[in-house]
Amino acid sequence: MTNTTFPSVFSLQGQVALITGGGTGIGLAIAQSMHAAGARVVLVGRREAELQAATRALGERASYVVHDITQLDAAQSLVDRVTKEVGPITCLVNNAGIHLKKPAIETTPEEFQKVLTTHVLGAHALVRAVAPGMIERKTGSILFTASMASLFGIPLVVAYSAAKTAHLGMVRTLATELSQHGIRVNAIAPGWIETEMSAKAMAGDPARKQKILGRTPMAKFGAPSDVGWAAVYLASPAGGFVTGVVLPIDGGASIGF
Repeated sequence: MTNTTFPSVFSLQGQVALITGGGTGIGLAIAQSMHAAGARVVLVGRREAELQAATRALGERASYVVHDITQLDAAQSLVDRVTKEVGPITCLVNNAGIHLKKPAIETTPEEFQKVLTTHVLGAHALVRAVAPGMIERKTGSILFTASMASLFGIPLVVAYSAAKTAHLGMVRTLATELSQHGIRVNAIAPGWIETEMSAKAMAGDPARKQKILGRTPMAKFGAPSDVGWAAVYLASPAGGFVTGVVLPIDGGASIGF
């Protein structure tokens, strides 16, 4: 740890954060908080219009690359491009993902594989591409966006749940392999966060909304920035001795009754 005084201990000054799925939702919230903490942020996603709007709003020290993380063989070229254009990647945020809401017995192998490829294989490909540079520099942070589906059973999301649970195994294994090289690997597990996607999911379904609030001890939805600032902590010198953990940002939902 180099910065040991407040507030510099939480600063990401000089860091380059590559954030997948960074154009909207939780990914954008992480980008906003990391940018505010001083990092250069590179947003990665498939929809250029959203990436353009996000980087324009962030302003200086923000850029984007249109990239599909399911193109596994292209992970190295993405990392090489960002390194050349922006600088060595000091923080990788594996946030990109897709959702599938369907009964388990109706989920086809092809649908299951698509979810796993995006969440698990796509994240692994990027870790493989970015880790050697971090090992060489003997520093780095890798974050995964896990989920409440990583922690307890939620119906109709068998593929998503399997993928998000896999993230926790990846975090533990990667932490044991990479921490000796100064690379910390952690996960954040957002609870129910107030986003455009969650608003659409709740629209016209007051019973679902009430069920969620009823099992959340804080009895409210979280803000996207709640997740963003947790990511800043884990990537900052303040989290310098934290590795291999999953941090729920959920208002107590994962421990509530």
